[in-house]
Amino acid sequence: MAFKEEEFRYCKDSSFCRRQRKFDGQDDRATYKLHNAHLEDNGVVAEMKNALNPNQPLKLRATIYKSGIFRIEIDEASSAKPRYRVKDVLVGDISQHSSSEGAMEDITGENDGLWEESFKGHSDSKPNGPESIGVDFDFMGAKHVYGLPERGSRLMLGNTRGEGAARDEPYRLYNLDVFEYEPLYGAVPILYSHRPNFSSALFWLNAAETMVDVEDGPDMKRTHWFSESGVIDVFLLSSDTPKGVQMQFASLVGTQFMPPMFSLGYHQCRWNYKDDADVRMVDSKFDEYDIPYDVLWLDIEHTVGKRYLTWDKHLFPDPEGLQHDLASRGRKMVTIIDPHLKVDMGYSVYAEAKRLGFFCKNKDGGDFEGHCWPGTSSWLDYLNPEVRDYWASRFLPANYVGSTEHLYTWNDMNEPSVFNGPEITMPKDLLHYGNVEHRDVHNLYGFYMTMATVAGHKLLRPGRRPFILSRAFFAGSQRYAAVWTGDNGARWDHLASATPMLLQLSLGGIHFCGADVGGFFGNPEPELLVRWYQAAAYTPFFRGHAHIDTQRREPWLFGDVVMGQIRAAIRARYLVLPYLYTLFHMAHTQGLPIMRPLWMEFPGDEVTIAMDDEFMLGEALLVKPVVSANTRSSNVYLPSDKDDIWYPFRNGQTPKEQGVFTSLWSRFRGQTGSLRGQAQAGGKTISVDSGVEQGIPVFQRGGTIIPTRERARRSTSAMRADPFTLHVALNVREEASGSLYLDDGDTDEHTAGGFFLFGLKFQSNQLEYRQTEGSGFKFSHPPPALERVIVYGITKQPARVTLKRKNGGGSELEFIYDKESAMLIVRKPNVPMNEEWSISFAK
Repeated sequence: MAFKEEEFRYCKDSSFCRRQRKFDGQDDRATYKLHNAHLEDNGVVAEMKNALNPNQPLKLRATIYKSGIFRIEIDEASSAKPRYRVKDVLVGDISQHSSSEGAMEDITGENDGLWEESFKGHSDSKPNGPESIGVDFDFMGAKHVYGLPERGSRLMLGNTRGEGAARDEPYRLYNLDVFEYEPLYGAVPILYSHRPNFSSALFWLNAAETMVDVEDGPDMKRTHWFSESGVIDVFLLSSDTPKGVQMQFASLVGTQFMPPMFSLGYHQCRWNYKDDADVRMVDSKFDEYDIPYDVLWLDIEHTVGKRYLTWDKHLFPDPEGLQHDLASRGRKMVTIIDPHLKVDMGYSVYAEAKRLGFFCKNKDGGDFEGHCWPGTSSWLDYLNPEVRDYWASRFLPANYVGSTEHLYTWNDMNEPSVFNGPEITMPKDLLHYGNVEHRDVHNLYGFYMTMATVAGHKLLRPGRRPFILSRAFFAGSQRYAAVWTGDNGARWDHLASATPMLLQLSLGGIHFCGADVGGFFGNPEPELLVRWYQAAAYTPFFRGHAHIDTQRREPWLFGDVVMGQIRAAIRARYLVLPYLYTLFHMAHTQGLPIMRPLWMEFPGDEVTIAMDDEFMLGEALLVKPVVSANTRSSNVYLPSDKDDIWYPFRNGQTPKEQGVFTSLWSRFRGQTGSLRGQAQAGGKTISVDSGVEQGIPVFQRGGTIIPTRERARRSTSAMRADPFTLHVALNVREEASGSLYLDDGDTDEHTAGGFFLFGLKFQSNQLEYRQTEGSGFKFSHPPPALERVIVYGITKQPARVTLKRKNGGGSELEFIYDKESAMLIVRKPNVPMNEEWSISFAK
């Protein structure tokens, strides 16, 4: 409703897009032929020539890496002005290889907009003339493609040309401040295809404005990639599994940063908590109503006239004291810090940057000025390493007066958003460090800002993990920041859009992602708000947020019934935190997504290929958000590759008699509605009771083990010594496996082996807990113990259950078994979770 289509360009408004689409490659003179091909280092190098431009040869390099990745680079053999090549995105050995500077020329003969073009009164000079590049790639045998985040669309991308195209418009990758809800805040130029037993992807390493056309060909998906400037630098990835492709991509651009534990809890935010008293009231109400949360956020109104890295002392007279007070209950604070700096020589952050010449420049060399929240503003040039160092130093308490070690950062508006700029962003002919045009690096601006902000956090808290939230991103941003989907609305269709959007981001390597709970714009009806909490509790980033003009929507403002439903959803999040934290370790070390499309876990189940209204949280949990009003039951597809079976998983309803064994048992028997705890075979759709009071359908996959913590606490900090429960869901062979990752939740010691990774295996009527990685760490409290084991799908009652500890000793354990539901609960093993043990179930 708020989206203003006329403010943003489409292909018809862009000369490079018109030229690229006009050229169909049918002119034989345009066909390139290879000359002088030879082996060089780990690849093949050759000249490329065609009849249309015979005196301007191109240079091709084709490289195969040990991981199976195939790289194609095409560049001008020589050029008066070298073309821009993306830096700092690739990691490892691959980042060291780069061919010479230069790029391909346009050869279509189109004269329109070659040297200058305008849009909505904004002129874009092109001192280097036309620079666009384009290549066609066919995904052979593929019927579907996915990816190209960020966009508010289905996970499976539709055609943009030819038969079945919804509209004749390519997918655009250009970071913009577009709200409600065609979001393009970030860009990851990667496209996946998947069919049973084979997955592939194409990664287009270019930070300029990029378009991608998709259409059907004979037994293939045809794609046309084109960017306004830069070089052709393409990586082709393939594997027999989607996870294999994900791991290849992570080897190129890096893995998800390992977050501090508190950042996985619930975050409470709005624009704006108005003053110190308001913050303290909100914090106290969460405790009064026994609702857990970990982080309270402040938007732009906490500053002095929207001058970032300042505090309005009339509203927040003692920000240090406020942060320490929150920290006394295990909570943190986040403040917003945007990239635009108010033009005011009395504002020290701006004045010093002005003196040092650290701002982005106009095409004539003067400091660029535009409008954003503070009024007339300038933007730091984060491509400059000296600017990044300067920005990092601003986070030291001597410069950011009022900050403490308990304060973390939200980087918003960093596409960058310029209210009076073309398409609400920077002109393309601005200049950056190294005389690089903004058109070459536009999609990298937010990437570099978060890189600098992380460096600031490391100065502030040496040896401890940063937490940054960013709206803009590029490939590799997961090394620095979490991401959210931006300015959504309090609408059922925006709740429905959240799942495919977050799956898109996850496929792009942006694994720490979420959508604003309740919708940023508008006032959600109570049922919508509850459903959003229920769904978001199972997404990697979990934050409630709202616009300044919306009604207050803290959970206790909706009456006892709604508040209880929201509390149950938030508690469900805290219950699965051990499993979620273990998934983050896997994302950090292996590059595997936390949220996954069903086809990633079930690559042989063709029914899942077009599905994006359910998702897998890791390999063990299937989640089906409820996205329509007055829903009493949901159709849930339970996938299967072979003999998968599924068990209803708890949604966090905690009885008043917490820890009482009989109450726990009755809860498992009664809460799953018509299924009543029974296992379901995979490969079929079932109807599940899913009224708002029951929560959304969540299922555990047979063959998996999920660790949880069942105590209701105020924050993650209060849970550190809490005991664990293990949910053991057996497959048809009565086997299961899983893992549990433990570290201190805050420092970088995990990078030097300061962690425990334990493997869990149920096989031959025995549950084993064995350390697989890590040298361990010292707990600041008694090591947490194992409180309970729940085994689903065990077909015969054991004669006895016995615990055996590695260091000697053991005991017979109390248990209860229910034949009807084939479920067994073992009570109080009380063995520490930092040592190895086994539990035997004697027949």
